[in-house]
Amino acid sequence: MNILKSKRANLFIVLSGIFITNALIAEIIGVKIFSLENTLGFDPAQIPLFNKTALDFNLTAGVIIWPIVFITTDIINEYFGKQGVKKISYLTAAFISYVFIVIWIVTLLSPANFWLEVNNIDDQGNSFNVNYAFNKLFRQGAGIIIGSLVAFLIGQLLDVFVFHKLRKITGNKKLWLRATGSTLVSQLVDSFVVLFIAFYLLAPEGSKWNITQVVSVGIINYIYKFVIALAITPLLYVAHYIIDSYLGKEKANKMMEAAAEKSKSFL
Repeated sequence: MNILKSKRANLFIVLSGIFITNALIAEIIGVKIFSLENTLGFDPAQIPLFNKTALDFNLTAGVIIWPIVFITTDIINEYFGKQGVKKISYLTAAFISYVFIVIWIVTLLSPANFWLEVNNIDDQGNSFNVNYAFNKLFRQGAGIIIGSLVAFLIGQLLDVFVFHKLRKITGNKKLWLRATGSTLVSQLVDSFVVLFIAFYLLAPEGSKWNITQVVSVGIINYIYKFVIALAITPLLYVAHYIIDSYLGKEKANKMMEAAAEKSKSFL
């Protein structure tokens, strides 16, 4: 019994570490916007949307590793249920807040003169202010941080709710349906909530988006997440197989049944 409890605890620790690490990295590197088409060597998509606006797949760098968070959420959901997802989501939100507070404090520190002198020329011989570049890169607006955290928590709660509603229908079968279905629903909300809060509701005057921009960019982000959610589905089965082998099939099934029983409500 002690061995089984130890395995269960070890599994949660490993999954939590993967979840928190990737969520934190995604938030930090999310300041970089990259062109998916140029990265893959394609021409810009120029998708026509509202008011004759053409959008390309310009995405935050955080989306590169966010699929790992999707997978980990579904695995925690499967074996530890709503309580497991809530616990790790609240911890992650607290850690993300802590990281941004530390970064904000660091950007207030006066730079050493020799550091500015040594790092004032780039590889092409152009002069630049390294302290300004550091602050510009790492200091994110309050609206973006708040929007990101609110969208993250709502998305996680919605994910676990839809996951177990689908599990009630599918039972232990069709993991792909409940995992992919819950991700697609939760990320539909997440994609628009973060943009609405960060760039419309809390954005300073002069840089506020209109609703059309929010909806347009949200659609682009969701298209990407939709495709990725489908593409990574096989990895869920690989993770499921590894965990079942580690816990033992009987223990794994008991954990999944217990998780489903305790995860009937949204909150």
